[in-house]
Amino acid sequence: MRFRLDPEQRQFADSLDAMLTAADTPSVVRDWSRGDHGSGRALWRRVAGAGVFALAVPEAYEGLGLRPVDLAVAFVELGRHAVPGPLVETVTAAALLTEPGVAKRLLPALASGETMATVARDGGYALDGHIADLRLALTAEGLCLAPDHGPGHATLDPARRLTPLAPGGELLAGDPPVAAALLLARLTTAAQALGVGLALLDRTVSYVGQRTQFGAPVGSFQAVKHRLADAKIALEFARPLLFGAALTMTAEDVAAAKVTACEAAYLTARTALQLHGAIGYTAEYDLSLWLTKARALRTAWGSPDECRDTVLGAGGRRW
Repeated sequence: MRFRLDPEQRQFADSLDAMLTAADTPSVVRDWSRGDHGSGRALWRRVAGAGVFALAVPEAYEGLGLRPVDLAVAFVELGRHAVPGPLVETVTAAALLTEPGVAKRLLPALASGETMATVARDGGYALDGHIADLRLALTAEGLCLAPDHGPGHATLDPARRLTPLAPGGELLAGDPPVAAALLLARLTTAAQALGVGLALLDRTVSYVGQRTQFGAPVGSFQAVKHRLADAKIALEFARPLLFGAALTMTAEDVAAAKVTACEAAYLTARTALQLHGAIGYTAEYDLSLWLTKARALRTAWGSPDECRDTVLGAGGRRW
């Protein structure tokens, strides 16, 4: 089967790409990493204004209805531009908030971008819990609101801080749709990772075309071409798996897309770091914004082993 985005989806991707390019997202990410969230919040509202979060919210609650393929299209661009914040967690929260009274109260603000959400298991860690307006904890009793727990812990990616969440607030649902939410979390993580990998490949190809050794561009060397070709093949192989999974939304297909896209991004990150040489290690160089994100996404919402277990039918952890 040959999968192609339709003209409307391609236009959606192009519009997001243009908007995020104009927003100078590397500067936004650096502000976010320093604890200055003003520019990130402004960008969040622009992303919401483009309809991204509404794609995970039913029409009855001011959304566009769940559209997994369109969400994948959007999250590829969000990853390509390294947009910070609990993006995956916000759409995952939308999938968990299905009880009618709770949905009517909370989902419209998620769709509009007024509310930023994050999610964690009871006693676990939530991405950007110190920033999120809506903190959800999954417990043995169900889905609960969770209180703020301070500034969070630094991670390898300076733009991603993890906050421990514990129940202590209102019980929102006794039996939330955890399996459906996990599917959406893994799908959007895979799409984000694919976008990160594509950005790393583009930047590396540009760099090796400019850097010279022995009077020739580094990109003309056979060994460099082989490394870039391997990364390109891995990313291109992940793309149809991602959009195929968005069509079927089965646990096995989504897990396969997640592990393939994240491993492809991680391979591309290692290649980018090696081909950039010493400059690739410096935090001041923008490449680092994507390098660290590729590593973080690899294990977010299911490690490679967990996803492989799901694909092979071994079950793995559900959350």
